[in-house]
Amino acid sequence: MIRRVRALPLRSRLALLVAVAVAVAVAAVSVTCWVIVRGKLYAEVDDQLHSTDKTLQPGEVNNLLQNCRQRPSARPNALRSTSYAQLIKADGTPCVFDNSSGTVEVTSSDKAVARDPNPGVETYRNGTDTDGKPVRVVTVPVVLGGPGQPVIAGTALLVALPLEDTRSTLNELALVLLLVSGIGVVGAGAAGLWVARSGLRPVDELTDTVEHVARTEDLTVRIPVEGDDEIARLSASFNSMTASLASSRDLQRQLIADAGHELRTPLTSMRTNIELLTRSDETGRAIPPDDRKALMASLKAQMTELAALIGDLQELSRTGLAGGDDPLKVVSLHDTVRTAIERARLRGPELTITSELAPWYVRAEPAALERAIVNLLDNAVKFSPPEGTLEVHLMRGRLTVRDHGPGIPADELPYVFDRFWRSPTARALPGSGLGLSIVARTVESYGGTVELGAAEGGGTVATVQLPGAPTPPPEVPEGA
Repeated sequence: MIRRVRALPLRSRLALLVAVAVAVAVAAVSVTCWVIVRGKLYAEVDDQLHSTDKTLQPGEVNNLLQNCRQRPSARPNALRSTSYAQLIKADGTPCVFDNSSGTVEVTSSDKAVARDPNPGVETYRNGTDTDGKPVRVVTVPVVLGGPGQPVIAGTALLVALPLEDTRSTLNELALVLLLVSGIGVVGAGAAGLWVARSGLRPVDELTDTVEHVARTEDLTVRIPVEGDDEIARLSASFNSMTASLASSRDLQRQLIADAGHELRTPLTSMRTNIELLTRSDETGRAIPPDDRKALMASLKAQMTELAALIGDLQELSRTGLAGGDDPLKVVSLHDTVRTAIERARLRGPELTITSELAPWYVRAEPAALERAIVNLLDNAVKFSPPEGTLEVHLMRGRLTVRDHGPGIPADELPYVFDRFWRSPTARALPGSGLGLSIVARTVESYGGTVELGAAEGGGTVATVQLPGAPTPPPEVPEGA
């Protein structure tokens, strides 16, 4: 059954749940109402039985016991009372009054009252007469002459009232409640279906939009957002997702276009040089040694540039924000910077690099962080004048790299971290235009910031701020 319900459409399930909830509520209210009315009606009958005069005279009792009749005398129905009255002997034999409406069947509780009478105690129950009609019965001890008079042991007085009218009223009430409940449940089901359709209309629009995007790959579609409920939040989230996907796809296309453009230059130059060498071998016309040496050096430089470009592209295309699926670790930033400085000295042996590094630990992927710091220092080395000075400073997670080069024009600063962007004045220098982009991508993925600006007295200062991580415990040597 549960599987069948789950297989229904969402709006049908909502309508069904609403109908079931209303049905349960209506049923509970109807049953409570019927029980309360039943209790009130029975209480009224009991009040009538309680207020009935149950005083008997000695002569009347003796006469009825001596002339005990199991049924009332044959009198016209108009002269009979609507109530029942009879004496009950200890053995359960009923002695019916002449004006009684009939004879009520005797039970064990009635016999118990007759055998062991308790003055002032009335025993109420539901019963039937000999014709099977329902009656409400009260059984009391027989008291002669009124309250406080002696009780006749071995005899009890039974008085009853018919319940046909009460039962008929309760049946009519049950039928009315059943009809009202049925109408309420059907109306609740219809209302639930209408509410489900109205409430899920934005979901239908969202579904249609998702199907349209999946079918056409059109990420420019947007869903109107109305209100601030859950559906509106879902629509806004979907719009944000499609906008992000569209931006990501545009960036991917731009990356492919930029990569193709950047790869075309070294490949074209390499192809030209290789064709010259090949034509020389085919025609037998030797290239002068100096020219051949220059061609080979150019090929080597172009291959190096191409390898660096491919490495940068691989770095940018790695999964994740900062370099892939490798787990983050607590890394010593000062040691990473110190290692990068040693590599920078190899690239610029004529430069003087000064450093002041205070201990600082960050949570990062070691290889990606080192690559970013190396790129930052390489950029400073590339634009530093011969025999210039680089100043590296690290304090409380704030790393600054200051060079004394020509600096970056103010109008070019907003673009320095764009992929493949290169200053017009630096296009003759080696590089792919991806180094600073990798730096920004890596630093930001670890919750840090990076910026470039003009330094006082000329040159450029690069500032990286990374949040700290708990200091790792010292490693215990093996065998200690």
